[in-house]
Amino acid sequence: MHSYSQLKAMLSITKASLRSTFRSPSAVVFSVAFPLIFILVFGFLSSGGNINVNVAMDPKSDTLNPVYATIRQIPGLKFVQGDTAKINGELSKGRITALISIQPSGKPNAPFTIHLISSEAANPQNVQLVKSILNAVIGKINNNSYPDAPTIATVNNTVQQVPGRIYRTIDFILPGQMGFSLLSAGVFGVAFLFFNLRQQLVLKRFYATPIRRLYIILGEALSRVTFQLITAVVIIGIGHFAFKFTLVHGLSTFLNIMVLSFIALILFMGFGFIVSGVAKSESTIPPLANLFTLPQFLLAGTFFSIDNFPSWMQPFCRILPLTHFNNAMRDISFEGNSLMDSWGDISVLLIWIVVVYAAAYKIFKWE
Repeated sequence: MHSYSQLKAMLSITKASLRSTFRSPSAVVFSVAFPLIFILVFGFLSSGGNINVNVAMDPKSDTLNPVYATIRQIPGLKFVQGDTAKINGELSKGRITALISIQPSGKPNAPFTIHLISSEAANPQNVQLVKSILNAVIGKINNNSYPDAPTIATVNNTVQQVPGRIYRTIDFILPGQMGFSLLSAGVFGVAFLFFNLRQQLVLKRFYATPIRRLYIILGEALSRVTFQLITAVVIIGIGHFAFKFTLVHGLSTFLNIMVLSFIALILFMGFGFIVSGVAKSESTIPPLANLFTLPQFLLAGTFFSIDNFPSWMQPFCRILPLTHFNNAMRDISFEGNSLMDSWGDISVLLIWIVVVYAAAYKIFKWE
């Protein structure tokens, strides 16, 4: 007489649940269709360039002149602050269009010369736009304050170039959409799954078999993880091959992203366990799930940088687990970080896992 195999029973549950997931329209829509729609839209819109004209001021610039005072007030130029290492890093990635340097020229007919330092990664149209804005500012100053002088300043037509790697819009958007997919599936998928298993008395039927409760959860969880990791492969594949999403070190970067996605999915499923335990009816699941998902979709850097939010709000944004997933994935994919290099963000995710599953253990209901 053969002993009952818990492992085989768990794998059978995984297989049946995975098959059911693939047949679920809502699972496919939330996990694959929605993220891909956003990726396609932003991928076609980006066409390899930057969205905003970000610039920085050379700290060695002459700041006691009207040109400096005027360009600092131009709404079309967003000045990035930071130390030299940060500015140079952002410049080489194309996130800063140009470094502006205003220097005395020693010429009485044009007292100042403006030099631009840009990157091979910057959009040439944005560099030209910066030059046009600067020339317009100079012209306005000449007309208002120096009508008799040839010009207050000139813009050097030769733009110094530094080496760089193109930072496309897709490099920001795709990690956010990956997080969107994982969080949606982890919270909504798990919440509806286990609530329905209780309501339809499927769990009670499982109790009549020799399989242990832990293996029931592991079987269902394994099916969800398998489905979402397949989804992650599809999203990354389309982003990389269709829109040139950056995978700096190729396969090793891809594998690091998959491990990171696995950690994040385990965390997000914990939120789903909490929702399924708290929900009194199926209709209460969406509003409860949105308490966990909606703030993260909006405030965790999914669609735009959290630097765009007011300074008082940013500390709250940095507490959210999806923020740390997005940051880690962008650092791994574009910066070439390893998992250890992104340990700060990953450690926050692990702390969240401990907290969330401690709460889920107290709240989760079997019947």
